[in-house]
Amino acid sequence: MISVIHIVGARPQFVKLAPLYHQMNNAGFSQEILHTGQHYDSNMSDNFFTTLDIPSPNFNLAVNNLSHGAMTGRMIEKIEQILQNKSYNYIILYGDTNSTLAGAIAGKKLKFKIIHIESGVRNNDNFMPEEINRVLTDRISDLLFCSTCLSYNNLINEGLKFNNSNCYNVGDLMFESFVNNYKNNCNDISNNILFTCHREENVTKNNLVEIISALNQLSKQFKIIFPAHPSTKNKIIKYGIECNFQILDPMLYRDLLDQIAKSKFIITDSGGLIKEAYWLEKPSLSIMRNPVWPELLDANVSYNATPAHRDIINGFQKLELIKKFKKGIFGSGDTSKRIVDIIIKNYKNE
Repeated sequence: MISVIHIVGARPQFVKLAPLYHQMNNAGFSQEILHTGQHYDSNMSDNFFTTLDIPSPNFNLAVNNLSHGAMTGRMIEKIEQILQNKSYNYIILYGDTNSTLAGAIAGKKLKFKIIHIESGVRNNDNFMPEEINRVLTDRISDLLFCSTCLSYNNLINEGLKFNNSNCYNVGDLMFESFVNNYKNNCNDISNNILFTCHREENVTKNNLVEIISALNQLSKQFKIIFPAHPSTKNKIIKYGIECNFQILDPMLYRDLLDQIAKSKFIITDSGGLIKEAYWLEKPSLSIMRNPVWPELLDANVSYNATPAHRDIINGFQKLELIKKFKKGIFGSGDTSKRIVDIIIKNYKNE
């Protein structure tokens, strides 16, 4: 029996975990889940496990609300304490959070095999904490599963194919979760913009003022739906930023998919929400110095803007030009089976 532990800590990771957990369960894997606690609000964490029919975590470290260094260091320490008494065949990590990097470092130091889901994503912004987490995790992983051809080619160009690592383009687990959970029950499209904002670069005072100012302008023509990350809401209050639209609590996964479907446009700095907008054929604007998914820009289904009022407004005006959505950028929806088949083959060849 193949034994694994999934290390997760944030909303997108729970969404990616769900289809793989169920596929591994069907294949007879022994599985445990470690939740670092990075997202600790019930609407960002506990409710996702219930909605996605994932068992409650076996371990919850409750590490959150710290600086990047303190958070990552505390996670490494606590993860190591758990792993020292375990004998998993693989540690499975997802995406690009501090939880991802902490799991990779703790696991590799203890000589566990590391699997990284969503490997090879690059936006070449080394001031972005997520980019650092991606690159370092890929560098020490044993099995690297990519969501797109571009991500796979990034790993090949970095030489990881020849660094005792095995790289595979298997598609996107989030797409599989989307297919499993979206029921296509939306009949009316409202004059709404769904807006989210949480990345570190965007919640500095100057950038957040610019972003909210642009959304305030757009709120004169559109209804802004803003399910706010708790830390973003706290920053808006702390900085005394005037927000001319309602700040909502985070939404459950299926409710968020329904809201995307009902909205006319999406503005976000979430790499996951950008993909969900694409699958629901909604024109989207990402707010980042460098976009996480250039594949969507190359396919002319999304635009990117820097966190500046004028750039956001100019980028938004281009969204009306998006009419056609190229299919298949993130695979065909069978990612979990492909991953499980590769892991079984790798295990038998050990």
